[in-house]
Amino acid sequence: MTRHVEKAMGTVFSFDVRHDADDAVARAVAWLHHVDEVFSTYRPDSPVSRLARGELGPADCPPEVGRVLALCAEVERQTDGYFTAFPGGRLEPSGLVKGWAIEHASQLLTEAGAPRHCVNGGGDIQLGPDPFPWRIGIAHPLRPGALSAVVTGHDLAVATSGSAERGPHIIDPHTRLPAAGLVSLTLVGGRLTAVDAYATAAFAMGEAARDWVEDQPGLEAYAVTARGHTWQTTGFAAFTARG
Repeated sequence: MTRHVEKAMGTVFSFDVRHDADDAVARAVAWLHHVDEVFSTYRPDSPVSRLARGELGPADCPPEVGRVLALCAEVERQTDGYFTAFPGGRLEPSGLVKGWAIEHASQLLTEAGAPRHCVNGGGDIQLGPDPFPWRIGIAHPLRPGALSAVVTGHDLAVATSGSAERGPHIIDPHTRLPAAGLVSLTLVGGRLTAVDAYATAAFAMGEAARDWVEDQPGLEAYAVTARGHTWQTTGFAAFTARG
């Protein structure tokens, strides 16, 4: 069994691996730091910062920058513009990068022969493909210390967007105002790259997120509204822990 906590990308990542996998975890940690070096908008010398300033073109950046920008464009299309890599008009792909980095870290562990694992980056989670069941608590945004729901399963991604900890920081790109209809939205799906980015976009949609998620195959949602009510999509109960 290997457990490890690492600070990177402005947050804390935790690895819970039910194998002896120190070397694999070390490679996954190195990957996270590489992603930070390439994509950090807080490092003036990162390729993404230089790209945003016009000092580099996309072809001059590491190849993963082009792949991430293509993913961002696809998510923007899928969400009718509620996700954007240009909030405020400046390149800022962080809304997709963290989930993408965690998903790849999980793949590195699986490829190294450690499929029974949980990788958690700031509350966004990718579970490995081993059928060992994990239980993931969803914090209640209005009741500190309490859980609103518990998700159980394997080979899953779980991502939550909300305003409880950081205040109204998620902007509706269409109105350019903070999204205020929900205080928490959790999405459950297969791969964290999409699930994390979709969670940000769906939170910005407010109450309209419910119908949008219902139309997305393999994606389920659980939300807490600004009035403290909850709702969930029709398939979410399949992931709810019982007993």
